Amino acid sequence: MQLLRLLVALAVVLFSVVVIAAEDYYKVLGLAKSASEKDIKRAYRTLSKKYHPDKNPGDDTAREKFVEIADAYDVLSTSTLRKIYDQYGHDGVEQHRKGQAAGGSHDPFDLFSRFFGGGGHSGHAPGHRRGPDMEVRASLPLRDFYTGREINFLVEKQQICDSCEGTGSKDRHVETCDRCAGRGVVLQKHMLAPGMFQQVQMQCDRCHGQGKKIKNPCPVCAGSRVVKNQVETSAVIEPGMGKGTRLVFENEADESPDWIAGDLIVILDEKEAELGRSAEERTDGTFFRRKGKDLFWKETLSLREAWMGDWTRNLTHLDGHVVHLGRRRGEVVQPLAVETVSGEGMPHYSEGHLHDHHEDDGSAGNLYIEYTVVLPDQMESGMEKDFHALWEKWRKKIGVDLAKDSGRPVAPPPAEGKDEL
Repeated sequence: MQLLRLLVALAVVLFSVVVIAAEDYYKVLGLAKSASEKDIKRAYRTLSKKYHPDKNPGDDTAREKFVEIADAYDVLSTSTLRKIYDQYGHDGVEQHRKGQAAGGSHDPFDLFSRFFGGGGHSGHAPGHRRGPDMEVRASLPLRDFYTGREINFLVEKQQICDSCEGTGSKDRHVETCDRCAGRGVVLQKHMLAPGMFQQVQMQCDRCHGQGKKIKNPCPVCAGSRVVKNQVETSAVIEPGMGKGTRLVFENEADESPDWIAGDLIVILDEKEAELGRSAEERTDGTFFRRKGKDLFWKETLSLREAWMGDWTRNLTHLDGHVVHLGRRRGEVVQPLAVETVSGEGMPHYSEGHLHDHHEDDGSAGNLYIEYTVVLPDQMESGMEKDFHALWEKWRKKIGVDLAKDSGRPVAPPPAEGKDEL
């Protein structure tokens, strides 16, 4: 009897350890139970990258955390599983998963790949038809590509009618078509010639190929089972992303009871530069030009600055920090000279997954300053005489004959005493 009590106590202790080990999914993602679907996605996006094994090589704790985060997201991002978890906890989720016929795949790396648009396994049963993908474009100023931000926009797409739950019926009662017996197709005979017939399979005209009939159409979708809605969608623009970047949201395209939703693909565009209205938007960086991960800027100098030096410029970057330019006295800047400011281009961003290998060294781009020198349109007579005398003195001492040094042929002087005509 005492041995039996000891075994029961041991079992209770082990069960308690298992329950304690299974940490609350909301705590794993750092969320409250009232968290929205958007909050859950944002938390998974941030934490899965932070604890991905490729970012933490050899760290078993990070790997375990990564798996834990994936499991939490898998449950909380699925409305059915989330309801079960909220009501019955971990045990309810496990019982539900065991009861599924296909078993399903809960590979955390596959989930990560699919979430970030890696074309991972769809996770759907074979034979299910997949709907078309949707593409939308989002235009952003260069500043947003530099600093990164979360954008919200509306996408008009087809959704399964909530009122009838995709049945098309007001009372959600659907009958099997008595003409095609639920197959959606019927066989018809066509006479080719006297005594010769051809049997053709055609779509059932009574149920329009659905194999089902509805007596009381849904007043919301008029029996079509789907409705058009403006759906608010959010996307995270990471620093360094570029024009043409494709953000893939799996299974968020048009919905239908007849297919598995395709992917929603957001293609990023760059807006034309325009000076903003607010003080934060009125930065020099508004008119940067971008090529790859490098930025380009044209700076204008006066003749005195280019020739004599002794000048400074404070260039306000896209995020508001200041880049200092300048020359000491006596430092000459040639027209169209290009100065490289290392590390002041676009932040580093890898378009591949964290476990992919790229030739990119992972560093930020450069800022290239091209100098344009503005000459005065005219000079006062006294200034012109002084400059001319100074130039003549300098030219005779160390001047260079550009026509001679260029290597171009020099025309001989005209013969004396001869007229052109």
